[in-house]
Amino acid sequence: MRVRVEQTALPGIGVRHDLMTESGRRLGVVSHRNGRRDLVLYDPDDPDSCQHDIPLTDDEAEALADILGASLMLGQLSGLREQAAGLLTEQIVMPAGSKYVNRRLGDTKARTRTSASIVAVLRQGEVNVSPDPTFRFEAGDVIVVVGTRQGLDGVTAILAETDPDG
Repeated sequence: MRVRVEQTALPGIGVRHDLMTESGRRLGVVSHRNGRRDLVLYDPDDPDSCQHDIPLTDDEAEALADILGASLMLGQLSGLREQAAGLLTEQIVMPAGSKYVNRRLGDTKARTRTSASIVAVLRQGEVNVSPDPTFRFEAGDVIVVVGTRQGLDGVTAILAETDPDG
């Protein structure tokens, strides 16, 4: 199902984005000119009347976007996993002591060494989809990997490697 998002200018306030859920509920986000955001849930009996208005701080809005974005992406990957026998997805946290912290994805040679693919990196509320070989890892990155069990274990082992000189 394709979801239609309606954008409405609110003179002197900002802009509102609304959508109708499959269950028939209307919700929206009001982005104020001063940077404030409100999550709005409309009354099911009167779709023009606001039933709940939840103000969000920048951190809360970012956390909500992260939760929704990451869960959507992982849900899509999970659906793909069900279609392909033996294909798994896993989230691996980049250890602080890894020799690949502050190094490029290409330096790991993960795909060549394991046949597993790093398909996304989640970092501080941002989803980096299909990072290229020049992408630099940071400690605590959540790395989304697709592959066989053996491949996923291989990527986990690679990322756990420490620098003996470090």
